[in-house]
Amino acid sequence: MATTVAPLCSWLIAACVSRTVFEVSCNEPKAMSSPLGRRAKRRIGRSRQLSSNYMSTLFCKDHAVPGGSLVGFCGSSLQGLGSCFSFEACPEYNNSKRSQFFPDSFFGSKPMKTGWRRRKLRATGRAMAVAVQPVKGAPEKKKMTTKQRRVVVTGMGVVTSLGHDPDTFYNNLLQGKSGISEIESFDCKDFPTRIAGEIKSFSTDGWVAPKLSKRMDKFMLYMLTAGKKALADGGMDEEVLKDLDKSKCGVLIGSALGGMKVFNDAVEALRISYRKMNPFCVPFATTNMGSAMMAMDLGWMGPNYSISTACATSNFCLIGAANHIIRGEADVMLSGGSDAAIIPIGLGGFVACRALSERNDDPTKASRPWDADRDGFVMGEGAGVLLLEELEHAKKRGAKIYAEFLGGSSTSDAYHMTEPHPEGTGVVLCIEKALHQAGVSKESVNYVNAHATSTKAGDLQEYKALIRCFGNNPELKVNSTKSLIGHLLGAAGAVEAVATVQAIRTGWVHPTINLENPEKDVDMNLIVGPKKERLNIKVALSNSFGFGGHNSSVLFAPYEEFNEN
Repeated sequence: MATTVAPLCSWLIAACVSRTVFEVSCNEPKAMSSPLGRRAKRRIGRSRQLSSNYMSTLFCKDHAVPGGSLVGFCGSSLQGLGSCFSFEACPEYNNSKRSQFFPDSFFGSKPMKTGWRRRKLRATGRAMAVAVQPVKGAPEKKKMTTKQRRVVVTGMGVVTSLGHDPDTFYNNLLQGKSGISEIESFDCKDFPTRIAGEIKSFSTDGWVAPKLSKRMDKFMLYMLTAGKKALADGGMDEEVLKDLDKSKCGVLIGSALGGMKVFNDAVEALRISYRKMNPFCVPFATTNMGSAMMAMDLGWMGPNYSISTACATSNFCLIGAANHIIRGEADVMLSGGSDAAIIPIGLGGFVACRALSERNDDPTKASRPWDADRDGFVMGEGAGVLLLEELEHAKKRGAKIYAEFLGGSSTSDAYHMTEPHPEGTGVVLCIEKALHQAGVSKESVNYVNAHATSTKAGDLQEYKALIRCFGNNPELKVNSTKSLIGHLLGAAGAVEAVATVQAIRTGWVHPTINLENPEKDVDMNLIVGPKKERLNIKVALSNSFGFGGHNSSVLFAPYEEFNEN
């Protein structure tokens, strides 16, 4: 029955629709004046007569419809049309033979040559109704699935008060060595704060051209040096660089304060005359110029810009750079941050904010996150740059993979210009969004490199947020890199990301120094104390927060060929 009714329904619908359109419109298309048009008109007239004859004989006496109209048969509503599609054959139809309804030629006893008719009907401008019966068992079209591109760390470069390469830097962290000392670059005897994480010895030899080195602000020199060292650490020598697709290579390195020294010098020159101003004072003061100069030097034509979100700058840059790789806009990205604000105007500005420690008599004890006796943060300077690379690209060139960048997130406190939200709402939201974006469970995170700057409000709010997110994880360990090198402002997140990757590589997490009198709400079982600790890191979280309520969290993990996360 089903095999008989199916062709009947298909033909019936096509025939009825064709006839009904003519009847409802009451307007036949005009035939062409050419002989071809006249012949087409005669054929269409015969077709209508044939359709009328079929319709008159198609239905038995119980289902006959005057005029053979689809509207008449199905009714004037869509409900009626639905009944047309689901009708059941009457007994007279079931007892009849096929030839009673259709001539043998309709079923294909002789092939019908329809090509010439189709061409001529197309020439008349008339529509052609085609009844198509679905083919049983036809394979469904499957949606194309695209595998997410994975981002890995293949190189690192740093310039800090504890060393200018990742290994020296991290070994000093593991030993609990402090990089805080008295400021020597200018006379600060009249300032209430006279200590900082100042870089005492730094050379650009072999990394930056001498001509540029004399003109550039230190934040750019730190950035270019750290970036070049990241490339060297990642095995990108001249041969490798030459073979790269430069349109798929980019630079995204930010700065919180930019070229403050260059800008300050320009202001001092202006006091004498504008003619005394350095013609490079504007471009070398802007935060984007470091990334631009790096791209010019390398010839990289991919994404190139900077982000400035105060002390959260580096994490924002890392997240942005990774997204460029994930979206396929780049295969290689240099990303991180740099700042050099230990100059009179920088020191004076933070003193005016009453944000700095005044423990001048014992500099190495000044930065003390979560300690009840802390009195503010300690300024630092330097740069950190990570070489981020698409996994398959890194494997193809045989790069050494240090860790995998799983993802990150950013939020806003929307609360105060310099103070954190008292409930830590924005921080909790940021961490949870980062976990969701990376597809990581809270239980998987067992190491946190905290923002922990040694300020009264900030340390506790972050700690409470971490407890809310991970408090039930007995394996969790938290430490603060700033207890050893101070706060590097826009460079902090990148330098701490290097420390986080080094912790993954070595299996050791560095101590948090100067935590001698913990706040009463702080559980010291959670905090890494004055000695380094062995830890097999599953997933590591690194936080960075900045003035303006900018929150950012990034996630790293050991690289595995088949990473469930």
